[in-house]
Amino acid sequence: MTVKVAPSLLSADFGILREEIKKIEKHGADWIHFDVMDGIFVPAITVGPIVAGWLRSHTKLFMDAHLMVSDPESQVEPFAGAGIDLITVQAEATAHLDRLLRKIKAVGAKAGVALNPATPATVLEYVWPLLDLVLVMSVNPGAGGQLFIPEMLPKIAYCAEQIKLRKLNAELQVDGGVNLGTAPAIIKAGATVLVAGSAIFKAPDGMTLIKKLKLL
Repeated sequence: MTVKVAPSLLSADFGILREEIKKIEKHGADWIHFDVMDGIFVPAITVGPIVAGWLRSHTKLFMDAHLMVSDPESQVEPFAGAGIDLITVQAEATAHLDRLLRKIKAVGAKAGVALNPATPATVLEYVWPLLDLVLVMSVNPGAGGQLFIPEMLPKIAYCAEQIKLRKLNAELQVDGGVNLGTAPAIIKAGATVLVAGSAIFKAPDGMTLIKKLKLL
């Protein structure tokens, strides 16, 4: 199975965002990863559903939004309405994960859960059947350009095993410090979708990384 590559727009040049999208399309990106930060759950503030809707009008690529926000319940409908295909919420940001995942599905989007590095995958024990995606954060969320945390490899492997054992049609996404040096171990552990930001948008030959990752 060929791994999917989802460039993170967090590292893109927003002054030429349309051109950035066309470049990743040209170089074989499978998804667009849309990082949403509210300045509360994480210190940074990024973009919201208005920008997501603009993006939807300029690309047919599958778009997943990672909501790093303190009140994800209030953001589900706006992002689904903007045309986001899959909405991922942080397990740590809600007291009612089951209800939140059901809400995402009720508005017609696919549902994912992101796990911070210190959050065990066992929090998913009773919501696995609702998941279309699990996102293992291999850095602490809030900023691009961080180094991969190798201790996340066992968590990736555990999630891959659970998806297989439960016969789920769910993707296993990894975000944080993904590059040609770290990707082989991440893929070996069972990841099916790789998120990369700085390694694609900031490096001189970064766009070539998309195809290189898909050949691993």
